[in-house]
Amino acid sequence: MARAHSERTAAEGPAPAAERGAVAPPAAVLAAFEAAKGFMPLDEGLALYAAAVEAARLGLPLLEVGTYCGRSTILLAEAARSAGVSAVTVDHHRGSEEQQPGWEYHDATLVDPEVGRMDTLPAFRRTLHRAGLEDHVVAVVGRSPAVAALWGRPLGLVFIDGGHTEEHASADYEGWAPHVAPGGALVIHDVFADPAEGGQAPYGVYRRALGSGAFVEVGGVRSLRVLRRVGSGV
Repeated sequence: MARAHSERTAAEGPAPAAERGAVAPPAAVLAAFEAAKGFMPLDEGLALYAAAVEAARLGLPLLEVGTYCGRSTILLAEAARSAGVSAVTVDHHRGSEEQQPGWEYHDATLVDPEVGRMDTLPAFRRTLHRAGLEDHVVAVVGRSPAVAALWGRPLGLVFIDGGHTEEHASADYEGWAPHVAPGGALVIHDVFADPAEGGQAPYGVYRRALGSGAFVEVGGVRSLRVLRRVGSGV
C-alpha cells in the first residue's frame, strides 16, 4: 500500500502520479489495452501507467520484462511517447511456464503450427499496430538474463512481469534492477503475500528489493507494487 504523503522523506522525491491524482491514457489507448490479450486488469494497468508517466520524466527508457501479447506494453509505450523516450520490452515469446500446453493459462491460438511451440510475437506485433504505437517500442526477442547482460545504460523504469519461478523472477531482478536510475521506478507484478492467491517468487523479489535499502515502496494496486530507487545496490 502507498504510504501517506506526510510520511514521505525528501530523499524519496515527489509523490508518484497515482498518489497526486488520477492519471489515465487517451481513450483510444485504453481501448487498445482492454482489447489486447493478457492478464493485467484495468486498475493495475492504470497504476502501471501512472508509474510510467512519473518515471518517464527522468528522460530515460522504460523497460518491461515479459511482453506476452503486449497488453501492458501499450501503456508503457504511450507514457514513453508522451515524454519523448523509448519503451523497451524483453521476451523470448515462447511463453512462460504456466502458458505451456496442459497448464492453466495455455492459449492454443498462440501456438506456431509449423514448429509446435508457443509464439506470442505475431500477436504482440498486431497489438502494437492496432494501438498505433509501433514506432515507440523497441522489442527485444531473447531471454531476459542474456539481454540484461548486454544492457549498458540507466533506465527510468523496470517492470518485472516475466516467469514466476524462483529462478526466473530472481534472474529478472538481478539482471535489471541494477539499471534503475536514482529516482527511477521498479514495478513488480503478481506480488502475493498469501501463497493461496499466487506464486511466491515475485513476492520474494519484492521483499528482497525492500530489504536491500535501495528501494522504497511508493504505491501499488492489488498485486502490482511500485518502488522507487533511493539508494545504491540491489
